[in-house]
Amino acid sequence: MLGLELQDARAVAVSVNGSGQVLARAVVDSPVDLAAAAQTALQQITSRSAADAALGVASAAPESFAIAPVLEVLAQRYPGPYAQAGATPSGTAAAVAEAWIGAGRDVQDLVYFAVGEHTTGGIIRGGAPMTGTRRRAGSVAWLALNPVEREDYRKMGCLEAEVAAAGIVRRLIWRIKSGDRSRIQEIVEDDLSRITIDHVLDAARQRDGVSISVVRDTAKYLGMAAANLVVVADPDMLVLGGIMASAGDLLLELLRAEIARRLPRAMMDALAIVPAALGDEAPAIGAARLAAAALQ
Repeated sequence: MLGLELQDARAVAVSVNGSGQVLARAVVDSPVDLAAAAQTALQQITSRSAADAALGVASAAPESFAIAPVLEVLAQRYPGPYAQAGATPSGTAAAVAEAWIGAGRDVQDLVYFAVGEHTTGGIIRGGAPMTGTRRRAGSVAWLALNPVEREDYRKMGCLEAEVAAAGIVRRLIWRIKSGDRSRIQEIVEDDLSRITIDHVLDAARQRDGVSISVVRDTAKYLGMAAANLVVVADPDMLVLGGIMASAGDLLLELLRAEIARRLPRAMMDALAIVPAALGDEAPAIGAARLAAAALQ
């Protein structure tokens, strides 16, 4: 099974066997030609004899104008359901992977929620992905959590604007411009354009007050979003991915507390909250799983 996730400027490819073991993996960056990056990544994990293996493709923005041309190029060589249906949303694919071989192994009803470059989500109901009429179920970027109307909310969604990596950095920069002082300014030599999400997380670990405040505000948004997802889907398990897993030392306890404040005690007591296990490869693994299932 072959799986591919198309990110903004990167292709992540995996080859997976029927037991879920990742046999090969490749990551290729290309800010200019995503189709070329995808082909190169797939070539690195396959031999010529495996070139006709079914391919599953995932993307955080499957309806983006940038994705369709890549799928057209891939369809010339690799068969797969994406050729007709398009790319699977990354959150749905990651949910499939985590329920298959990850943190939610053998769990029949779970919600996957992740934050990184983008905010993604997916729902597993009765062991199968719940995608909605137009495969937009789990589009958590558009969760409306702030009554204020802003242009970036209309362009990318409220949650995405606030808690995706760029949104977290933006909120820290706003704090600095409003007069707060952060140790990050020394690290980037006051060039605020150089600040990354890793700067914010590392500074919070080093007790930088502004960064800690931004992380806590981020946890509030994430907790509200997670509580909304739990209320709608009523899962057995909530799987938290992206920085909620990789920076779990900063976020997990804050998130659990925030979710508990917003859910009834009985609902919270019945819910398992766990960090994702498969990291950045989860969407590609899930895409491979879905492609194989489509052939059966």
